[in-house]
Amino acid sequence: MMGTFEASYQQFGTDDSEDTPQGMIHIVPDCGKAAKWNHIEDLDSFFTRVYKYHQRHGFVCMMLQEILELFQFIFVVIFSMFLFNCVDYPVLFKDQPLNSTSNAGGKLTISDVIYPADVCLNRMTGLNWSVIAVAIVFWILRAIKVLYHAFQYWDVKAFFNTALKINDCDLDNVTWHEVQRRLCEVQLEQQICIHKRELSQLDIYHRILRFKNYMVAMVNKSLLPPRFKVPFFGEVVYLSHGLKYNIELLLFWGPWSPFENNWHLKEDYKKVSKRQELASLLSKHILYVAVVNLVLCPLILLWQILYSFFNYAEVLKREPGSLGVRCWSLYGRLYLRHFNELDHELNTRLNRAYRPATKYMNIFTSPVMTVLAKNVVFVSGACLAVLLVLSVYDEDVLTVEHVLTTITILGAVVACFRALIPDEHLVWWPEHLMNAVLAHVHYLPSHWRGHAHTQSVRNEFTQLFQYKATYLLGEMISPIVTPLVLIFYLRSRALDLVDFYRSFTVQVAGVGDVCSFAQMDVRTHGDPTWNQLGPTTWSSVGDAPPEQQQPPPVVPPPYAQAEEGKTELSLIHFTLTNPEWNPPNECEGFVNEVKEQAKRQLFQDIPITVSDDQSLGSVAAGMSTLLARMGVLESSLHQASRFQNNAALGISQPPPLHHAAHASRTEGPILDRHYLHGGFAGGILGAPSLGASVFGLNEPTILGTADPIETTAMDMSINALYLHQLHQRAVQRRGGERSTTTARAAGSSAYSHERLPLLRSPNHLS
Repeated sequence: MMGTFEASYQQFGTDDSEDTPQGMIHIVPDCGKAAKWNHIEDLDSFFTRVYKYHQRHGFVCMMLQEILELFQFIFVVIFSMFLFNCVDYPVLFKDQPLNSTSNAGGKLTISDVIYPADVCLNRMTGLNWSVIAVAIVFWILRAIKVLYHAFQYWDVKAFFNTALKINDCDLDNVTWHEVQRRLCEVQLEQQICIHKRELSQLDIYHRILRFKNYMVAMVNKSLLPPRFKVPFFGEVVYLSHGLKYNIELLLFWGPWSPFENNWHLKEDYKKVSKRQELASLLSKHILYVAVVNLVLCPLILLWQILYSFFNYAEVLKREPGSLGVRCWSLYGRLYLRHFNELDHELNTRLNRAYRPATKYMNIFTSPVMTVLAKNVVFVSGACLAVLLVLSVYDEDVLTVEHVLTTITILGAVVACFRALIPDEHLVWWPEHLMNAVLAHVHYLPSHWRGHAHTQSVRNEFTQLFQYKATYLLGEMISPIVTPLVLIFYLRSRALDLVDFYRSFTVQVAGVGDVCSFAQMDVRTHGDPTWNQLGPTTWSSVGDAPPEQQQPPPVVPPPYAQAEEGKTELSLIHFTLTNPEWNPPNECEGFVNEVKEQAKRQLFQDIPITVSDDQSLGSVAAGMSTLLARMGVLESSLHQASRFQNNAALGISQPPPLHHAAHASRTEGPILDRHYLHGGFAGGILGAPSLGASVFGLNEPTILGTADPIETTAMDMSINALYLHQLHQRAVQRRGGERSTTTARAAGSSAYSHERLPLLRSPNHLS
């Protein structure tokens, strides 16, 4: 059956024999004249190219981008050499008189401050020529790679146009869900994968996200990234693009990586007896890569400085306050990412959470800094105003030395310090804003609950949601910090990395070796404090009396449990994003039970606590309060209200649907009426009484105008909030046991204490 879950997989780490299951054996079927795309050997690379082709708008856009990046590289190198060697700065700054009789007017021209070509060449040093030589070699390698990509993506273009029957002009109007559905149909016709008859949605995600799932799991188990104690800043989590690139080079696709190819882990990594030997070898490889980084550090650092200057100088001049804008950090994107979540799905979630996250960070103001900022803005603004008025009165004022520079600096100072002054209409609402963030990002440490108003939680959230200036600074120092991290942090974790691969790798039929967490199996990697639902799944704890509660039949060991409910939330997210996927019975029972329990609590007088002082009461008031305060379906509620007002005035047109700019950016299927009725939100919208009480409309209107994209987001948000509520109850129920030092040391019970969250508590930091 389409989309069925392959249960035939083997986990490594227990068998130390030599006859470990081998990798995928490719056998071409005897089928006469094979189709063009029959038996694609490296399906990981092929599906990844198909996904990138869809997300990056087709062949022309992709190749144009890569070609222009080549010219951009040439421009940066040539322009930098020109600025260092061909400009006569003493003459430009009038520190030296111009020795020219042709310039009678005394006004400098461009030719007066630029050396002739032969002088430029003579001024270039050996270091300049070495930089140019390295740049030429790097550019040639990049050009070869671009040419190789051109052939690859031309084949993908033919695949889209011929097999999937999607033209490039239609890519922006087709969702990834539709592309995925057609991929499954092509599999039935042409057998692009010969190891199984049908491809499921999970198979495709496994192929595209094989290495990404490993990274997400390592971050979830606190194996990566490194943490440092920095004076005056506390604990800092460091992860830059350069460090991430080196980690992926070492652990996934490099020549010394543990993977034999894209889909098969080396056999030695599956044997317990080889762990020490492999750890020593991996430690050496990390050292070699770190030494190469140290040798290339000056060139990489120079490139980072020049590229950042050319890229951001104009933006900073035009909008100095842009450095005060926040963005999701690389660490935050990995920490908040679900297993089996594609890039566009993650971006959609984080974009939804951006506004409440920004509002939450903005409510933390320092009274001292506010007073200082107001006075700095007053003084700087007064000086700036005088200079601007004088410049308007007489433009010769601008010719006075450093006046234009002073105006620019004062404008930047005013913009930066004005950002430190809070809005006079600011509302202190930390718990509700944090709940709105949680509704979209789905993962936040449980010890933050009830403490969102504290500075410690704010500081920890900064690790996920940082200033743009902090992000740029981290990237600038990356060439210096990366080799140090590789030597002093990653090398010491070599044995842990080897054990992680052996313990959390499974071989899935027709897919190869994948991270076992990516299977989203609540039996193997679930946490009972996140899935105590009912008899159909684990146990009927919840609100049942203690005498009626039954212990779970199987309890995974603590090291095998994903932290912060990652397994449970990833499973629910994947089923909502891919409603046609058929999970195994246990997982399907868990998902259905979550929906039913959450819906039951909404329709009963059992509140789902949004914060410590606010709960959802009755059905209508509770549902509207939940949606309004967690920011889900905010636009849909506004549209529904406007449509009701229009109806009262006799205007019958329905409110427009606000989809993404391109259909390719949506998380799931756009139009799926069956899912709209069958999902959790669909069940709520399908209730006439609730629909009338919440939206002020009757059932047909709701089902006819509700945005399915927003409905999917609401569905996931409510389920995420419910699971966090369920976990909080379990934590409170077992709080006494978990807090004892004896239980923590002895480990007599798998759940006798609550494990430290990924972002550690303030007590731990102290």
